[in-house]
Amino acid sequence: MKKLILLALILLSSISTLFAQKDTEAAEILKKISTKYKSFEVIKSDFYFTIENQQANIRVTQTGTLYTKSKTNKFRVTLYGPENATKPIIEQEIISDGKTQWTYLKKNNEVQVANADNTEEAMNPAKIFTIYEHGYKYIYNGEKKENGIIYQEIDLTPENADKEFFKVRLTIDKLKKQIYTALIFDKNGNKYTITLRNLIGNPPIPENYFMFDIKDHKGVEIVDLK
Repeated sequence: MKKLILLALILLSSISTLFAQKDTEAAEILKKISTKYKSFEVIKSDFYFTIENQQANIRVTQTGTLYTKSKTNKFRVTLYGPENATKPIIEQEIISDGKTQWTYLKKNNEVQVANADNTEEAMNPAKIFTIYEHGYKYIYNGEKKENGIIYQEIDLTPENADKEFFKVRLTIDKLKKQIYTALIFDKNGNKYTITLRNLIGNPPIPENYFMFDIKDHKGVEIVDLK
């Protein structure tokens, strides 16, 4: 589940405005969104992540919280288990300070430590909101209204036919100029939906929030993958 969520998040970070055969109206919408997101030093967003495959009768949903500091490739993804009466239970955390990445598995009290991968192909959630940079064609499908909110819909297709997925459908809140959902279609019949909610720009957090503090995790097993 962790790898699938990171894959879906990074798919949002690799959409280009630099090539021909692209919808100018879609380009203008994406440009406005990019300008808004880049005005923030840090962004926080809660999200739902759903995997669906109708043929296999699969539907799995997980909730999480994402903090990103894209200019320095820093992020913190927290994934939750079933909610109880008081607060969600943390299952996993994936944290990067731009140099080192920590993957904490709470059930096993284990943290995997690896070098951060900041390449364009990496599954790096820090780039989720800078979404229009590399390798996609896109087309504007028009507007739709749900629960009194106007959404704009844009389909993106990868220029590289070897990608594991063949389409990403963005649903954008027209008034807020921010992404509401991203629906990703892969070649195996799976659909991955990320629903972003409660987006906050520049939340107050300490700089060490993008580091894993071993002292706060008594007895944690460290697995060095560097």
